[in-house]
Amino acid sequence: MSAEGRVGPKTDLTSAELASSIDHTRLRADATPLEIDALCREAREHGFFSVCVNAVYVEECARLLASSETRVCSVVGFPLSGCGTEAKCSETRYALERGALEIDMVIQLGALKAGDRRAVSRDIQTVAELCHDADALLKVILETCLLSNDQKRLACELALDAGADFLKTSTGFSTGGATVEDVRLLREMAGPERGVKAAGGIATLSFANELLRAGASRLGCSRSVALVRELADQG
Repeated sequence: MSAEGRVGPKTDLTSAELASSIDHTRLRADATPLEIDALCREAREHGFFSVCVNAVYVEECARLLASSETRVCSVVGFPLSGCGTEAKCSETRYALERGALEIDMVIQLGALKAGDRRAVSRDIQTVAELCHDADALLKVILETCLLSNDQKRLACELALDAGADFLKTSTGFSTGGATVEDVRLLREMAGPERGVKAAGGIATLSFANELLRAGASRLGCSRSVALVRELADQG
């Protein structure tokens, strides 16, 4: 894993360090081009690690951020993972070819709950290979709010074995988002070499800090600007 993966959790951050742990996110269905332009301007201004957008906006984000250090991240099988592996591969290629350097894909939850390890592993491994061939990172979204602890552990095991660079808690579009307990579990499973991304419901600086202390190495949130400004004001 490269340093760009930012796998290690950070605590006692400055506002700049917090920003460098954030995937600044706009994934709503009604996100407009003007909002995406603003997202990229904010990412440049504050130094967010990436912007996370739907694939239709990847090319524009890559253009707007070309001379910055902010990466472009996109989502695959999002938010329901209701498509097959071939469709996920097509989405992945589309995003990578247009400038995405990170892919957040949703695990096959139904197959996981049915105990079909092979289907889950194949799905992740196929996308992981596409990402790694393009020198891109893969984050696997577990949607932890829909899983038991045993299912979370199995999902982590399968994702890591299949080549995931990050374990990610949530889409933010289901019944719940990141929790401190889930981040601790994912960090335990990931160990020190892989990343853990907490996403969904990160609305306050105190909660963001809790997640980082629990082991998150990346935060996916849409209130990123408010969080870094609050931390800067405290300094």
